[in-house]
Amino acid sequence: MLLLGIDLGSSSVKVSVVDVHSRQCLASAQYPEKEMEFLSLHPGWAEQDPNEWWENIKLAILKCHTQKKYDPTAISAIGIAYQMHGLVMVDQYGTSLRPSIIWCDSRAVETGEKAFHAIGEERCLSHLLNSPGNFTAAKLGWVKENEPGIFYNTDKIMLPGDFIALKFSGESTTTVSALSEGVFWDFSNNSISKDILDHFGFSTSVFPVVKPLFSVHGTLKDNIAQELSMKPGIPIAYKAGDQLNNALSLNVLHPGEVATTAGTSGVIYGVSDELNYDRESRINSFAHVNHNTKQTRIGVLLCINGAGIFNRWVRNLAGNKYSYEELNKMAAEIAPGSEGLMALPFGNGAERMLNNKMLGAHFYELDFNRHSIAHIARAAQESVAFAFRYGLDIMRENGIHPHTVRAARTNLYMSDVFTHSFANTNNVSVEFYEGDGSYGAAMGAGIGAGIYADAATAFEKRKSTGHIDPLHADQYEELYDRWKEWLHEKLLEDQPAGAISFSMS
Repeated sequence: MLLLGIDLGSSSVKVSVVDVHSRQCLASAQYPEKEMEFLSLHPGWAEQDPNEWWENIKLAILKCHTQKKYDPTAISAIGIAYQMHGLVMVDQYGTSLRPSIIWCDSRAVETGEKAFHAIGEERCLSHLLNSPGNFTAAKLGWVKENEPGIFYNTDKIMLPGDFIALKFSGESTTTVSALSEGVFWDFSNNSISKDILDHFGFSTSVFPVVKPLFSVHGTLKDNIAQELSMKPGIPIAYKAGDQLNNALSLNVLHPGEVATTAGTSGVIYGVSDELNYDRESRINSFAHVNHNTKQTRIGVLLCINGAGIFNRWVRNLAGNKYSYEELNKMAAEIAPGSEGLMALPFGNGAERMLNNKMLGAHFYELDFNRHSIAHIARAAQESVAFAFRYGLDIMRENGIHPHTVRAARTNLYMSDVFTHSFANTNNVSVEFYEGDGSYGAAMGAGIGAGIYADAATAFEKRKSTGHIDPLHADQYEELYDRWKEWLHEKLLEDQPAGAISFSMS
């Protein structure tokens, strides 16, 4: 018996096939080989075509099949992890009406701020655990105001994973977790927020049926099963945002446990048993995968938009002459501190932890006679670690105090420079596990389909593959203090949105 997990990222799609009994990944594939692009018609906008996601998912599954390491007809359940906070709008036939406004799109910041003040800041935070900010509800409000024809032709609004499940099954469902990440969910009343509906003028009819996260969200249609060489009728049994799913894949389910990722964006995600919120909404709280009316499990999320995408920019800057592995090795030959070169990694939209400011990416003290692409690569990775520290200090203000965080050896965590910078700057140990988002989605499908009794059973064989401890925290504390001082100077300046600046000495 096998499980299929899908991880819909903003750069690519990853799929994995996992054996139910051994919990081992038998095969995985990624598509496309070249990273998916964002459509950005205006500064701060970021859109992707949901139909392209769907085609890439099918191609990734077929690519995985070609490895011939398993029988596709033995797949018994499908799980979906997806990029969070995106808005998909479909008509009565399930056809998407416009490109998805994805997580790092900043157009709705003002829309969300108006809602925050109109509804009442304390009421928003105590009921929604967040400001509407730049989340899905505010994006839908922006569409209603600026594209009324599309809004009034919309039958259902969805998160990206809801749309993919619809394509597999023809059924529209969502979850409390998805609604909370869109800032549609009232935790005090355990219902879709009347405050949000009333303020924006939304009808409850635009929301799909709300089902438990671990449950059957439809079954595989005959024509899709034939196209993918799989059995018709198998359940789509799990849907979760990528960061919640990453936490599941790392068996981060209980209060005090913390997960981290550093893909296109960087995230620290801690679990709490309290309805916590940050008074400035710099970090965000959502219903975790195991949250329900009987058990409070809130995922407290710090997001830095510019992480792996900064690394990709550096690679592009070098004309794609080097692989990521080569860039990481080059960066490792440079001493910590990058010989005075510093960077700010905030070039991918409005940063929530900076109160939704679009600060832009910057380099400081770039010396043409001294600094090479290796210095730039190291400074970029160190800057992401420093940004994590800035955000983690906010999380500490809100009761999250990790000594150890769990991560998979993927993306930036494949770089020793970044991993050691992260551990030392944040003064935490990093504990590694095999697997990735697509593995977690497969295991989630096993739980949702009832193949595993619960998450504890699903992950009973999960073991750490190693760890890195902070050994030079004092040295990195000095570097971080210098970086933080420069950040605060930039925050006080009136910089153009999205600027990349260079200061040279």
